[in-house]
Amino acid sequence: MVADEAYIARRLHLLGEWDAALSVLDPDTEPELRAEIAVDRWFFRIEGHDEAEKAVAALDPASPVAQLLTARLAYSRLLFGQEPRADDRAVAEAGYRAAAESGDEKTRGWAEYHWAVLLDNIDEDAAGAVPRYRTALEIAVKTGDDYFESYIIRHLAPHMEPAMRMAMLRRSLHLRAALGARPQTIASQALLADNLPEGDPERAELIRVFRPGAQELGIGWLLSGE
Repeated sequence: MVADEAYIARRLHLLGEWDAALSVLDPDTEPELRAEIAVDRWFFRIEGHDEAEKAVAALDPASPVAQLLTARLAYSRLLFGQEPRADDRAVAEAGYRAAAESGDEKTRGWAEYHWAVLLDNIDEDAAGAVPRYRTALEIAVKTGDDYFESYIIRHLAPHMEPAMRMAMLRRSLHLRAALGARPQTIASQALLADNLPEGDPERAELIRVFRPGAQELGIGWLLSGE
């Protein structure tokens, strides 16, 4: 039964149905999955922060998953300016460093990626971020994880020359669409549109397509400019 609940929750999570995904999980089972979904819901919708923090607090604080999710919450408070705490920058980097040293290759990859995003978006330290993006990308490609790759190349793309940047943004979008990752696909449509020139028909079509999806799922940072 637990396995079935986890499978259903993961499929709903992929569709951006975060509330439904959480509702099918028993509060006493799959605590790591529950925390992951709650953190993702907070990140995309910018709501439910306290529930996400509570779900992470229910985990073993020394576990790589808890360290990674704790760091992600700290980073997102800084990124969105949502009641950031004085130690959020330090907490985020410490969590990513600990997760990167966990010994699990997949966890190390995600930690390196998130650490790069912290350096990139908060510190504006491209020189520090790009090598970590590349390390994460090597792990994603080696393990055949297209979902993970879609995240990395989306953030690595702005650091590339124009032709490579657009190729990476398109590949990220295609990977996400093929996997049925709806919130991520919508975010990629928005970013690709933002990188196309005004008056480009593809740009207009992408905007027409992504906005209703962002509204339906309540993706706060895609709607904030409206």
